[in-house]
Amino acid sequence: MFHPQFVTAFAILLGGLALATPGRAQSPPVAESATGLEHSSNELAGVQLAVDVIDPAHTVEPPGLDVRSGNEAISPFLDLAMQEELSKLMGRFEGALLHSYASTQPAELALASIRAPGSLSASLSGAGLETPLTHPALEMAQQTLNDWDDLIAQRNYGAARQRWIEARQALWNAFPVNQSLAQAEVRAMWLDRGTIVRAGSEENLAAVFDRLAAAGINTIFFEAINAGYPIYPSRIAPQQNPLTRHWDPLASAVRLGKERGIEVHAWVWLFAAGNRRHNSLLNLPTHYPGPLINANPGWAAYDRQGRIVPVGQDKPFLDPANPEVRSYLMRMLQELVTNYDVDGVQFDYVRYPFQDPGVDRTYGYGTAARLRFRDLTGVDPAVLSPRDNNSLTPYEQRRQRQLWHRWTEFRMEQVSSFVAEASQMLRQKRPGMTISAAVFAKSTHERIHKIQQDWETWAQRGDVDWIVLMSYAMDTNRFEQLIHPWVLESNYGSTLIIPGIRLLNLPEMAALDQIQTLRDLPVSGYALFAADNLQQGIQTLLSNTQGDADIVYSLPQQQPFNTAAERYQALQREWGWLLSHDQLLMPEQQLVQWVEDVNKLGDQLAELAENPSHRQLQEVRSQLDQLDQSISSDLTVKSQQNNYRLQTWQHRLVTIKHLLAYGEARELP
Repeated sequence: MFHPQFVTAFAILLGGLALATPGRAQSPPVAESATGLEHSSNELAGVQLAVDVIDPAHTVEPPGLDVRSGNEAISPFLDLAMQEELSKLMGRFEGALLHSYASTQPAELALASIRAPGSLSASLSGAGLETPLTHPALEMAQQTLNDWDDLIAQRNYGAARQRWIEARQALWNAFPVNQSLAQAEVRAMWLDRGTIVRAGSEENLAAVFDRLAAAGINTIFFEAINAGYPIYPSRIAPQQNPLTRHWDPLASAVRLGKERGIEVHAWVWLFAAGNRRHNSLLNLPTHYPGPLINANPGWAAYDRQGRIVPVGQDKPFLDPANPEVRSYLMRMLQELVTNYDVDGVQFDYVRYPFQDPGVDRTYGYGTAARLRFRDLTGVDPAVLSPRDNNSLTPYEQRRQRQLWHRWTEFRMEQVSSFVAEASQMLRQKRPGMTISAAVFAKSTHERIHKIQQDWETWAQRGDVDWIVLMSYAMDTNRFEQLIHPWVLESNYGSTLIIPGIRLLNLPEMAALDQIQTLRDLPVSGYALFAADNLQQGIQTLLSNTQGDADIVYSLPQQQPFNTAAERYQALQREWGWLLSHDQLLMPEQQLVQWVEDVNKLGDQLAELAENPSHRQLQEVRSQLDQLDQSISSDLTVKSQQNNYRLQTWQHRLVTIKHLLAYGEARELP
């Protein structure tokens, strides 16, 4: 039930207009206070009643495979998972070795590398797997896998666990971290408000940019609007962040980025309009709703109990259905890209706060949203419930479910339509800029019902150029599970999927392992959260493996066709190195033709990058399809990780196809 004070306040706000629904589903409507500041007593009560509620936005997925020492039994499911995880790590390790060895190889494959007729064909018998890619750590891991079935059959679980842990650690310890593992890719970092505030000046911010440049970061998501405060002086916002009023950090960031060849994208909070954690930094009351809602209380959204901040969370949200809210945000975005030469804009908090419909904790009941939905359906959404009500007739229950579904779709559309409108405006103002959205990697069903975030539609429509997944996990196993549906099972045309990795509390080698996983999957880069968590250990790893200033790669967002060509050349180098070491196996005559086709495609990609045309693009796509087919059906690698290697190459070809679609949208209208 809703608190009586909310009913009274809402009636006053609407000038006595009642919002009612027919039938038995009669409940008092949610109220919106006249000031937006009168919900503290009920919010505190809610916190006391639900102290176990934790905002999912603040959580990181636990390890998907948490293997520990001991004699605990290994179930059949865990048995398979441990074998698969160790085998994949071996594949990533071998791939890093191959990348390092092949880095100086000419891109064009040489037919002279092929030995006398029949020798390669004879190798298909598989006799002997001696390979220059071998390493003691790989041999140790392979021996563990060779002995695995016997260990499990004998129920020697303690030995199996210990050997698995030791094999993983040996691979991590031996990882080739003193040479470049980078490629032509997006290497992004979120540069958070805390780091910016601590810098306090352009001189100190330059030191931050220098660290990021040394780590090989080529794209920065710079936190430009946070909790309703722009970090720069604005003529539209109620006030600049009080902690940065003595300077203009965004202007400094744009200058520093251009000096270092780093793109700066303005990272913008959209519908989240305040932050209780931020209030404490500014010595403001805990329940201060932020400058926007404080100045415009009618802009707030509420949960069904009349709270602007849901239980267990710390941010009030704006009502996306409110035309004044949408107008304000559009004017802020327009001001930002007009006054600052940013390379892109990233939408964050482009959703509603987390809800749990299963226990009737829902959100989105701003005045404008309720009135608009009532105009559409004749029903006030505040009286609807996602749960069945046994006091209703079967017909009324069906009607209730239908209306609840429409209410969910209504809220989802408020977010999606704003993304479309804002993107269109930004592209008109600044053609060629990159528009991205930071989104959750949760299932479609969960996102629609809990935060009303339908980012697949944005991607498929091309409303955004990048979907940046907040795929934060404490190990590679869970990380892969999070991103698998979006990078391996889906295709979003010209929109690139950029997975995100959270550095906080993540072991250094686990972070590098997740990066290497992405380099073996069909993605065009990654993003790290955040600069505040860039500790010295991971800084050193990144600097050693991708910070070589002498190696200049194309950026996907600037030169997608060039990037595709460079990514393909990296494949050619690997194939050329393996060919020269008698590691690529295929019948002789077939291999000769394959080498010619590989080199021809390299020339075609180079031509496409130099002189883009639809005709050339179609020829490249046709050749890519043929090459993909030959890898899956005709090619073998002399390696214990043959299947992983072949699959990785196919993933990289898919990445090239994604880059071609991205380039087609940007360069071949």
